Amino acid sequence: MSRTGATGATRFTAATTAVVRHLPFGLSRIIAPSLLGFAVINGCTFSLDLGLLTVFHGVLHWPVPVSITLSYGTATSISYVLNRTLNFRSHGLVGRQVTIYAAVVVVNYLALILGVGSGLAALGLEYQLARLAAGLCEAVWMYVAMRFLVFRDSRSQAPPSPDPAGQASPASPAPASPADDDLVRPDPR
Repeated sequence: MSRTGATGATRFTAATTAVVRHLPFGLSRIIAPSLLGFAVINGCTFSLDLGLLTVFHGVLHWPVPVSITLSYGTATSISYVLNRTLNFRSHGLVGRQVTIYAAVVVVNYLALILGVGSGLAALGLEYQLARLAAGLCEAVWMYVAMRFLVFRDSRSQAPPSPDPAGQASPASPAPASPADDDLVRPDPR
């Protein structure tokens, strides 16, 4: 693919792969580019979530449940779209993926955000620290669920690579996508 024809997904994959390749302390053998991509995307959408929550509740004075629902719903929807197109580069059926993603988000919200967060706070941990701990659990759950449940088609359904004449060849091997790397890469030694 020529430089002028590079897509946003191609550039995103190239950037995450380049960053992972230069990680110190042998982390480049452990961290997959899709994990870094997930962290970048979800760090941005988490910031969006908090920003919208502040606007909806702090500025517009909407009720907290409405503000949380709208901000979380907006952020998770954007996270799905960005992870699908940029990070996992999935070409699976959207309806099926959205259904699985909705179930993953419900489990995340009930078990981790409310369950772990509220449970740790009830045990005496400061509520901000409890939310941070729940957020760390949430990050692990969401990455694993997106990688292995929601976008599991990324390995087998990648678009065919173009042949030298510039035409797609179904017999050509599919290009590697960030999802081709497992959560943790095996040590090549």
